[in-house]
Amino acid sequence: MTIVQRLGAQSSLRVWGGFAVAAVLLFGLAPAVLSDFRLSLLAKFLCFAIVAVGIGLAWGRGGMLTLGQGVFFGIGAYIMAMHMQMADAAKSSEGLPEFMVIAGIAELPSYWQPFESPLVAILGILVLPAAIAAVLGYGVFKRRVKGAYFAILSQALAAALAILLTGQQTIGGFTGLSDFRSFFGFRLSDPVNRQMLFFIAAGTLLAVVAIARQLMHSRYGELLVAVRDQEERVRFLGYDPANIKIVAYVVAAFFAGIAGALFTPIVGIISPADIGVVPSIAFLIGVAIGGRTTLLGPVLGAIGVAWAQTSFSENFPSAWTYLQGALFIVVVGFLPAGLAGFGSLAQQLVEKVRGAKPAKTASPVNEAEAIVAEAESPEPEAPAEEKVDAR
Repeated sequence: MTIVQRLGAQSSLRVWGGFAVAAVLLFGLAPAVLSDFRLSLLAKFLCFAIVAVGIGLAWGRGGMLTLGQGVFFGIGAYIMAMHMQMADAAKSSEGLPEFMVIAGIAELPSYWQPFESPLVAILGILVLPAAIAAVLGYGVFKRRVKGAYFAILSQALAAALAILLTGQQTIGGFTGLSDFRSFFGFRLSDPVNRQMLFFIAAGTLLAVVAIARQLMHSRYGELLVAVRDQEERVRFLGYDPANIKIVAYVVAAFFAGIAGALFTPIVGIISPADIGVVPSIAFLIGVAIGGRTTLLGPVLGAIGVAWAQTSFSENFPSAWTYLQGALFIVVVGFLPAGLAGFGSLAQQLVEKVRGAKPAKTASPVNEAEAIVAEAESPEPEAPAEEKVDAR
């Protein structure tokens, strides 16, 4: 077995082992120890983690500070909400969603009608956020807009969408859409179906992480990091950095749209407050705290921040916002790698206090060098007696 094959086998073993542990925790341990309410709450956090994986790819690997992921999250969420509202309305005598009957709307708007079909709704969730991100990305990155300008532009899009939805009474206005009774024919009041939604969210998260890992460790992932660090050099090598950025931006939007579609039946409501500027920044804070350049850092950071927000806001409702902001400042100022880099930082501090040289951490490169050195070392000469016998 060659060196590359040995290293690849060890890496694959660690990856599959990690996925196996995550599957056991999500599909076995969590349903066994958590109540129905806490399980639904964890499913909501998993939706945030799906968004965080895309942000980690676009921001952590590509250097694009995406402050407007709430736009794509909201598109997926509202498409799912519109389909669920029409599915429930089909069983009523009015044939219209309940909020439209209360608001005095006599006819279903034309842009609602295509999403009455489950197939069209699913295709819209998968295609529409990615298509919009492709158009926006082409217009932005081809003009070489980057840095703070891109961040401000993406945040403005999230604010504009929230304001637009607030003024549209045919989509629920400020209160949004809620009171869903079924999800593709399954009653949401049934605890078994609620648990099914958790399993769908958990499986989606594992699939999204697998896709992100494949992209990060591919040739494209190397180009994405190169564009983040030395964009001009990548252009001189014959690659178009805009196309590389567009792909990452589209993938992040694709993940966010799926997360929004799962968020709607799990939480039971979607409103402009869930997709505006504040939620988009909350997504980013979780990624920064967890470690934006790593694979699992955004996932753990998003789940941890969402859990902390739920726990602390119950006991300290007025202090959580300040605590969240302080935590973000501390991480950005003193832990740029997030909590994922806390272990290496602590080790360096301990070694600095002791006055010792930093220990070399085991890595595939060091292991490969050791294997090469062992392979190239000359074999020990046989004793003289063995040489005589051999003659």
